Amino acid sequence: MKMKYVEKCSTRSHASLYIRQITLERNPMNVGNVESFSPKLVLSRHWKTHIVKKPYECEQCEKMCSQKSHLSEHQITHTGEKPFECEQCGKTFSSKGYFNVHKKTHTGEKPYECEQCRKMFSRKSHLTVYSRTHTGEKPYECEQCGKTFSSKGYLTVHKRTHTGEKSYECEQCRKMFSCKSDLTKHWRMHTGEKPYECEQCNKMFSQKSHLTRHQRTHTGEKPYEDQH
Repeated sequence: MKMKYVEKCSTRSHASLYIRQITLERNPMNVGNVESFSPKLVLSRHWKTHIVKKPYECEQCEKMCSQKSHLSEHQITHTGEKPFECEQCGKTFSSKGYFNVHKKTHTGEKPYECEQCRKMFSRKSHLTVYSRTHTGEKPYECEQCGKTFSSKGYLTVHKRTHTGEKSYECEQCRKMFSCKSDLTKHWRMHTGEKPYECEQCNKMFSQKSHLTRHQRTHTGEKPYEDQH
């Protein structure tokens, strides 16, 4: 039998009840020994999320964190350390969260589903951005020209058209690019990689847009034809 609890704890006793409920859900066989599964450390950590939202401060950038472990994870962004390594491909990550997200690229796991078209995503943030293709929402606005975007990443890339910043360099020919995706497309000119295949004739392409254009030769679609 599970105990009810108050999700937002108005008193310390409510917080205790919250911790016990989590304990019972995770350890249903220990229902008779609830007290032993209410450690003061866990309760104290949870209580801080209500009393002092972010008591841990980064000395380098003054960012505030709710837990010491979160602060430690954040501080790695300053040192450049990447202690989490993928056993399958060797790629390293600064946080366990990013590492866990990356592992899904190997397993193919996509637990987040779009309610409108049922398309699946490996990350909740990707689903959030994608959902805006249905709603038309563009909450990120460029302060210089007023153009709006569906994601912060798209806005960041756009801003470089104003600053002229090109931070991505081709190792082969030293050509510079403003966004990583443009560098990736360019890199395929050197490697000859063509990851996009036409399902009808098996012809390969280096860019998805080239594949889309080619597929119209099969369908007969002419989206840019003058209707006059």
